[in-house]
Amino acid sequence: MAKKNRLTKVATSIGAAVGKADRTAHKMAKAGALAKKELDALAKDVAALKRRLERATGHLRHALK
Repeated sequence: MAKKNRLTKVATSIGAAVGKADRTAHKMAKAGALAKKELDALAKDVAALKRRLERATGHLRHALK
């Protein structure tokens, strides 16, 4: 195997650092997308609960008249 000079060693370490940062960035992007989906699902659930509450309030007001 050929002997590595200092420039090759430095380039290898830089490449490893860039690869590690790239993997971390991909993980964060994936986590962000998942969080956005969960937030959208929660928003839909809150909207449905709000509609149910409004409907129940209307029924209660009508019953109390």
